[in-house]
Amino acid sequence: MLDDSLLDDQSRLTDADREGLLRAVARAGAQVRATAEAADELGVARTFQERPRALVLVTRPGVGQAIAGVVSALLGVRCPVPVVVADDVPTWVGALDVVLAHTEDPGDVRMAESIDRAARRGARVLLTAEPDGPVAASAAQHALLIPPRVPVPQGFGFARGFAAWVVALKSLGLLDADVQAIADELDREAERCHPMHESFVNPAKTLALRIADRTPLLWGLDDLATAVAAHGAGVLATYAGVVSDVAGYPQALTRSVLHRRAVRGTSGADLFADPDDEHEGLVRVLLVAVRRGPQADFSRRVAMETLSGADVLEPAEEVSGGEALCAALLALRFELAALYLGLAAGTLGGPGLYAPAV
Repeated sequence: MLDDSLLDDQSRLTDADREGLLRAVARAGAQVRATAEAADELGVARTFQERPRALVLVTRPGVGQAIAGVVSALLGVRCPVPVVVADDVPTWVGALDVVLAHTEDPGDVRMAESIDRAARRGARVLLTAEPDGPVAASAAQHALLIPPRVPVPQGFGFARGFAAWVVALKSLGLLDADVQAIADELDREAERCHPMHESFVNPAKTLALRIADRTPLLWGLDDLATAVAAHGAGVLATYAGVVSDVAGYPQALTRSVLHRRAVRGTSGADLFADPDDEHEGLVRVLLVAVRRGPQADFSRRVAMETLSGADVLEPAEEVSGGEALCAALLALRFELAALYLGLAAGTLGGPGLYAPAV
């Protein structure tokens, strides 16, 4: 049984968060800012000036896969160069290509081999990783390595890796994003989701309570939202032990039985029905939206026609600064919500569950 009262008791919440995870995640803005400064000092803008033949995004276990998914969606089908997402650097990589990689495992042998292969073939390589270990050694003198300047526990490097890749892509002329604006907005999101704010005004706590004791259906209304939802599913599983379904809404329509359950659970046909007494009540539909514009509005109208009672997770209307900023904001909100849910459920830190009656 979830101890939701813990979320609105800052003292108990702080005691439960023995490892300081909430404080670490709130440093996302600082991670972005420090990474941008390190990239400037390394000369990333000079190195990544010429447009590449191909862009290779190397993903290994961890948040690198989520970063690659969000970046690929940001670049989209209109990207003027091929984008390849792979666990290893392909054998055809050469001097005309660019490789972006992120890992939080300094001993990842496959990553080290990939970086070494790309560097020996003359590719321009940008790596975010720890400064010591085989991975860092593989980048010596051949690749640009950005080590973490803001210390956070392993698993919270999304903001750092995302910032480094955005800086490189902006220099290549493939993505238009303001890294400093992203850092500032992440600071504001961390403030909005501060533990001292009660659940009804704290977006991360509200999200945690909405999906507590439910199976979240994280259905994206656009491809970028679906990529962010995939990161959300990852952190919910990692820190709260919650299993989620992730899909773009058109794909969710093909999951006929699950979609029918979602429709029944969000219809609101009986205002006095207790969802805990209904089989359909065990799911919670979250329609995730990042992109704005006519196409996004149309997708929302289509989804809301059948899922009228679904929650819509999106940045507030006053948030402006581009799609990269909005994606980073929702990624941080998912991380904070997962931590709040994990702390309240007792899967993290100190006890969060109600003690059994004696």
